[in-house]
Amino acid sequence: MRSLSGARPPDHGQIYVDGKAVSIGNPRDAKAYGIETIYQTLALADNLDAPSNVFLGREIMSRGQLDDSAMEDATRKVIGRLNPNMKNFKSPVLRLSGGQRQAVAIGRAIQFNARVLIMDEPTAALGPAETAQVRDLIRRLKQEGIGIFLVSHDIHDVFDLSERIAVMYHGRLVGLVDKAEVSADDVLSMIILGKPLEKVTDEKELEQLRT
Repeated sequence: MRSLSGARPPDHGQIYVDGKAVSIGNPRDAKAYGIETIYQTLALADNLDAPSNVFLGREIMSRGQLDDSAMEDATRKVIGRLNPNMKNFKSPVLRLSGGQRQAVAIGRAIQFNARVLIMDEPTAALGPAETAQVRDLIRRLKQEGIGIFLVSHDIHDVFDLSERIAVMYHGRLVGLVDKAEVSADDVLSMIILGKPLEKVTDEKELEQLRT
């Protein structure tokens, strides 16, 4: 996640965008390729409202002044795509629900033409209703053709939202599987044992033979 977002140079390997090898040395490089990251903390300025957060550092200026009206209009449009029921655009984001705060963070990313979103534990510490909101947000993004790297320890999130699942163990890739071809138990076995699915399956077969 850190390597794709430009926060940490990769130790080895190669990153491809549109089939071409690229170098991502910092977050600015990642943004240039349309890669945006939404961290678990969301990195929102709690004392500012939604438009101020969406355009933080990339404010719209008119005649040398902040164009608050243009930023609010754009924010209403982009968040309306994600959460049509959200109305509290002028309240500090500290007062928003977890699902609404996620919508602001996602809106900030896609307002500037993100093609790929890296989402770190997007439902962590949320209640059932807010978790459902965030899952709906992710489904909307998928429908719009935005690629998503979903980092999650929640197996329900993984199976509800993903198409391909990569299991990592102590910082190393264990395996990559197609969700349609595996069960939740298969993935849990990979997580617990830290082994690819074919080795997990072999061990199960050996155990059955022994018993």
